[in-house]
Amino acid sequence: MFITSSAFLSGESIPKLHTCEGRNVSPSLAWGDVPSGAKSLVLIVDDPDAPDPAAPRMTWVHWLLYNLPVDGNGLPEAVQTLPAGCREGLNDWKRAGYGGPCPPIGRHRYFHKLYALDVVLPDLEMPDKKRLEQAMLGHVVGEAQLIGTYQKGL
Repeated sequence: MFITSSAFLSGESIPKLHTCEGRNVSPSLAWGDVPSGAKSLVLIVDDPDAPDPAAPRMTWVHWLLYNLPVDGNGLPEAVQTLPAGCREGLNDWKRAGYGGPCPPIGRHRYFHKLYALDVVLPDLEMPDKKRLEQAMLGHVVGEAQLIGTYQKGL
């Protein structure tokens, strides 16, 4: 299983367009080689370096999507309409949708984690990351990740 973006390569800087210093729109994402037994996909985008990469104290959640269809191959840049059946969770700004990188200090890493599940999850009514991960327990049959970085003002 894999996840990539045409906006940045793994380990490289996320373009300003996709951050709070730009238009704050989601990057294009592409995926494939989903395991044959998968019934849905989950996307979690988070930053484990918050608030300061030299002394991280929390993981900041930027985007939660679940029940993405397994027959899809990604999401376009600045996605407005999610695939049929897809549900959103709450990011750490307490809202649904994409929230781009906006690190207060230093260069942070942004993990775009894609999980293949052997079930379609029930409607979790805007779960946070903890609740979504609890629902995923025991159902992950594949995973992939893409890591981008960002530092403000560069």
